[in-house]
Amino acid sequence: MGSMSFADHYSEGAEAYAASRPTYPPDLIRHLASLAPGRELAWDCATGSGQAARLLAAHFRRVIATDASLRQISHAPADPRVAYRVGREDDSGEAAGSVDLVTVAQALHWLDIPRFYREVDRVLKPGGVFAAWCYGRMSIAPDVDPVLEWFYSERVGPFWPPERRLVESGYREIEFPYAEIPSGPWRMTARLSRQQILGYVGTWSAVARAHSAEGRDPLPELEAALAPVWPSPAEVLEVAWPLAVRAGRKP
Repeated sequence: MGSMSFADHYSEGAEAYAASRPTYPPDLIRHLASLAPGRELAWDCATGSGQAARLLAAHFRRVIATDASLRQISHAPADPRVAYRVGREDDSGEAAGSVDLVTVAQALHWLDIPRFYREVDRVLKPGGVFAAWCYGRMSIAPDVDPVLEWFYSERVGPFWPPERRLVESGYREIEFPYAEIPSGPWRMTARLSRQQILGYVGTWSAVARAHSAEGRDPLPELEAALAPVWPSPAEVLEVAWPLAVRAGRKP
């Protein structure tokens, strides 16, 4: 896309992002693959470190995974069916009418959406499927959740980029290019320790922005607030995130 800039909130912490971001439910990917007209080619746009792309590889002969950040892609684990490359949202590198499924996971709000939709429509086969999803705030336990809510809304709340509101609404504020296919409800789960939660929260764009603006890391404050309700940093608890999924089919 030439010199057009993009909101790069994640290159700096690419290694932590690859290590700490949760993975998506395999059943969701299986469901989306079942809607596609074929299993030849999927394109995962804004792939980050390839969390969705690697799941797609179980269902498609070939997956192209693009991201504007070379540092993000450099931390994506290799998979023989996934071709990673640097590319913006209007630069899939694929031929017109060649793609069965286009996905964008937890990243649609960062894209130039009109440019992206034009590329989606160009590369999808007739009857091809486009799916976008995002996940909301995590829930762990009745005594832990208020601490996380305080940190999210109050401590780093002022530092969330404006695009975050699109995630808060489950992408419902974003115009969708095709008639939608009902999908869901879905949720993402993981069993994580307190230390792993801190690693995940450390990948939030608001945390990075707070750190930059204030010259200090806000995470020790969260760790101190969690300690009374989650005393052992190694204790593992179940974490759940609600998933908002929007999917549609090209006519």
